[in-house]
Amino acid sequence: MIKVGIIGATGYTGAELVRLLSRHTGAAIVALTSRSYPGEPFWRVYPHLKEHVDLACEDLDLPALVNRCDVVFTALPHGHAMEVAREVVRQGKRLIDLGADFRLQDPAVYERWYGVTHTAADLLPGAVYGLSELYRDRIREARIVANPGCYPTATLLALAPLLRRGLVDPAGIIVDAKSGVSGAGRKLDLRAHFSEVNENVRAYAVASHRHTPEIEQALSALAQVPVTISFTPHLIPMTRGILVTIYAPLRQEMTTGGLLEVYTAFYAGEPFVRILPEGILPQTKAVFGSNYCDIGVVADTRTGRVVVLAAVDNLVKGASGQAVQNMNIMFGVDETAGLSGPGIYP
Repeated sequence: MIKVGIIGATGYTGAELVRLLSRHTGAAIVALTSRSYPGEPFWRVYPHLKEHVDLACEDLDLPALVNRCDVVFTALPHGHAMEVAREVVRQGKRLIDLGADFRLQDPAVYERWYGVTHTAADLLPGAVYGLSELYRDRIREARIVANPGCYPTATLLALAPLLRRGLVDPAGIIVDAKSGVSGAGRKLDLRAHFSEVNENVRAYAVASHRHTPEIEQALSALAQVPVTISFTPHLIPMTRGILVTIYAPLRQEMTTGGLLEVYTAFYAGEPFVRILPEGILPQTKAVFGSNYCDIGVVADTRTGRVVVLAAVDNLVKGASGQAVQNMNIMFGVDETAGLSGPGIYP
């Protein structure tokens, strides 16, 4: 039985980790920390988990918590996982960080985009980027796994087959992304208030979103050349879900059918990537509550571009579900454990 601790359990990604792990037959949660709710039964914070989770939230005693666990999940704002990582490595345990602290290989890039000093730069070479479908072999041996962001997960899974095969010009990639409000987290924020979000769609962090360097780093590794993209996220009046629509210039004339063959072959055997047939496009409702990434591809022969669409649940495949998938890989258990099954519809 894998003994699990979650630091920062009462945010949305932490709570989703608890929900998924509560039904995992090979894992047991032994510690849940929360600065906001110490001593409070977890189900009182999230009543949907009554009868499923009996633990109470606790203050963080880092050495003691790490000692009790085989793996620690950090669901914390950026800048807060570095100290945890040091203790996890010191005790020879394993860490899956759902924040940004170990996603970027260059600490100077991290500091420029996140505005804080990286105090564990010496651990970055040993951290593995946790996009399960692309880096499974490295994840298996990792001590520190940097769980990808929600937008990067959808974007990278959508573009990986094209860049690996050299089918698009990486200099002309445009990513238009839309996310539900839960991506902003549980903290109070005027922009996430009901009356601000309802019946409203707006762009934010245009040309400046912090997921941009993460996406570009991974795309550059796939293309084997430096890649710069245009990335624009939008906030949509829904709770969960991300839909990315990506435009890229094709290097050769291709049909939609031919592109779908490339994607089907690339993701053959992947349990959580669904390539949709021609004429059916991804939608957020189809992945709601699931660990699936749905991908659709259209060849725009008139413009010479490919249009790729991908949908994920930002809290599951875009965060906590992928984290559990990575845990399964790291500990050699069935990759789908705790994650199988369809989402919720309608």
